[in-house]
Amino acid sequence: MKKKLVSFGMAAMMAASLAACGGSKPAETTAAAGDAETTAAAEGAETEAAAGAEGGTLKVGVIGPLTGAGAAYGNAVANGAELAAKEINEAGGINGYQVAFNFQDDENDPEKAINAYNTLKDWNMQMLLGTVTSKPCIAVVAETTADNLFQLTPSGSAVESISGDNAFRVCYSDPDQGRASAQYIGEHKLATKIAIIYDSSSEYSDGIRESFVAEAPNQGLEVVASEAFTSDNNTDFSVQLDKAKESGADLVFLPIYYQEASVILKQANDKDFHPQFFGCDGMDGILSVDGFDKSLAEGLMLLTPFSVDEESSQDFVTAYRDAYGIDPLQFAADAYDGVYAIKAAAEKAEITPDMSTSDICDALKTAMTEIQIDGLTGTEMHWTAEGDPQKAPKAVEIKDGKYEMMQ
Repeated sequence: MKKKLVSFGMAAMMAASLAACGGSKPAETTAAAGDAETTAAAEGAETEAAAGAEGGTLKVGVIGPLTGAGAAYGNAVANGAELAAKEINEAGGINGYQVAFNFQDDENDPEKAINAYNTLKDWNMQMLLGTVTSKPCIAVVAETTADNLFQLTPSGSAVESISGDNAFRVCYSDPDQGRASAQYIGEHKLATKIAIIYDSSSEYSDGIRESFVAEAPNQGLEVVASEAFTSDNNTDFSVQLDKAKESGADLVFLPIYYQEASVILKQANDKDFHPQFFGCDGMDGILSVDGFDKSLAEGLMLLTPFSVDEESSQDFVTAYRDAYGIDPLQFAADAYDGVYAIKAAAEKAEITPDMSTSDICDALKTAMTEIQIDGLTGTEMHWTAEGDPQKAPKAVEIKDGKYEMMQ
């Protein structure tokens, strides 16, 4: 299993790099690569997909940052989707048809995401899993809505990421995360005075902050400091930490990604500032940061729908580790669930490859509101007509370098 999946994954990533650099080969695969070496698998992926298309193949495009600052998220999505697709194809596909996946790199850039989308349209994509991050997703959803092409983003959390009636998401929206965080902190009486450190240049971070601030008074919480940084100034957090400390905050809310959070925890420790830290799903991955002292994350709490240490995740985690040699981020679990949601909806709607893209989209719009799946990121997961998932939030605390589920 390891050799198949690793060869397959490397083939997809290599082809994606070629496409991103101006090469002519897309990052295409049917998730059925054999035991051949990487080069042979890369060559065989296109051949299999082309052969499958002649006999009827469902084509799913995937867009995300495979290179650049957001590559950890994009590659996690690519890997999670790949594992699910391989399982599905080996079990007979969707409605008896194999599924071909084409991964395209957007480098977390809206303009490049549009270019990736157009590349996938040239490939005759019928459904889109993506994009991975919110800014590109907002740009692409305008295109998919105009084209009436079905879109399911695993992790585009900004409200505008699914602005069309053709678009759905696996993850929680930013407002949902901010509101749920405030409710969890209040209901569990974790603190009363809250400082927030957030990225004002990120729709994800600012959207969570905004809804948290709105909900805080309802939970008896006082926001005593709200300090911003931007993507151009995200290495020195002395000013933000000093203001949080001076405010008397007993909890610092970090609606940010784990890379910046790891720096904040280090600098807070240097300042002998030890409040309760609390994050959201973007915090997942902090224990994998190279050179980070994991003891600094001891006691860190975060809302996340997925944990590598959760008993129900172990089959997936084992398969992922065997395939890629690393632990999966929540983004991988989102993508894995996304592929299975597409499968469930496509089977409900009796989708076939000979249907037009628009007809597939219309059928899936209805089917997505009628299915329910038990996934890695939630049980009895179902979707509203507005495209948002309905599932219970989970909280974890880091203890001894591992996630421990909280009540």
